[in-house]
Amino acid sequence: MALFVSLLFLFMFPLSSINGQGPPSPGYHPSSGIGSIGFNQGFRNLWGPQHQSLDQGALTIWLDRSSGSGFKSLNPYSSGYFGAAMKLQTGYTAGVITSFYLSNNEAHPGDHDEVDIEFLGTTLGKPYVLQTNVYIRGSGDGNIIGREMKFHLWFDPTADFHNYAILWNPTEIIFFVDDVPIRRYPRKSDATFPLRPMWVYGSIWDASSWATENGKYKADYDYQPFVGKYSNFKIAGCNANGAASCRPASGSPSGSMGLSSQQYAAMAWVQNHYKVYDYCQDTQRDHKLTPEC
Repeated sequence: MALFVSLLFLFMFPLSSINGQGPPSPGYHPSSGIGSIGFNQGFRNLWGPQHQSLDQGALTIWLDRSSGSGFKSLNPYSSGYFGAAMKLQTGYTAGVITSFYLSNNEAHPGDHDEVDIEFLGTTLGKPYVLQTNVYIRGSGDGNIIGREMKFHLWFDPTADFHNYAILWNPTEIIFFVDDVPIRRYPRKSDATFPLRPMWVYGSIWDASSWATENGKYKADYDYQPFVGKYSNFKIAGCNANGAASCRPASGSPSGSMGLSSQQYAAMAWVQNHYKVYDYCQDTQRDHKLTPEC
C-alpha cells in the first residue's frame, strides 16, 4: 500500500514540481484547441496610440510620464476563453499595472462588471504579484468590493512570454497560467457573478496609489519607459451580438463545467505554494459583502 501511495504521489506531483520547478501537469490544455489571432483581427487601440506598436503580431505598449496605453476587443462577448502571452518589464516597476481583463465599464459606467488579470509592479529584488479579481455591478467603482486572489509565480515573468487566460461561462470563471488553472470562481448566485456582456482589454498604467504594497512604493519615472509585451492572442467566445445557440467555452477535458481531478490537483498545488492573498481568508474584510465566502 505504501508503495502504491508513493507512486500515486509521484504521478500527481512529479519531482520537478516538488523541487519548485513548476506545478504538476493539469493533464489538459484548453488553449491547444484554439488558434491564435493577429492583434488587428480581434482588437484595436483604445488610448495612448503613440505608446503602442505592433511588430510581426507582437504588441508592445508602454507607460512614461506623458501617458500609458490600452487596447480593446472589437466585439463584446457573453462568455468565452480569452488569452494572451505576456512578457513583463524587468527592474523597478513599482506602481505600474500591466493587465489583461474583461470589462463592460464603458457600457455601464458606475455600475460595471470586471474580471482581471493584473500584474502589480514591484521593487528591485522582489517578485511580481499576479492579482486576479472579480467585480460585480459597480463594486469596482464608488462601492469597492474586490474579490482579490494574489499569487507569485513559479517562473520569472520578465524572462520570456507566458500564456495567461480567463475562461468565463455562465457557471464559472477560471484563471489559467500556461494552461494551469490557478483559481476557479464559481457562480453561487446571480448577485455575485458577472452576467452581462463584456469586452476584452489590456493596458499599462500608473496605479501608484495602491499597486505596490498598498501604495508604499510609487512609480519612479527615472526608470521609464515601463513596457508590456503581448502576443499569441486567443479569443474563443460567444459574441454578444451573435447566435443565441453559441455554446459557452469549457475548461475541462470532458467539455462540462468545472475541472478534472488532475486540473484540481494542479490548482491546489499552485494555491498551496504560490498564493499570497485570498479575500475570503482576510479577517479584516466584512464578509457580509462577499456572501460567496
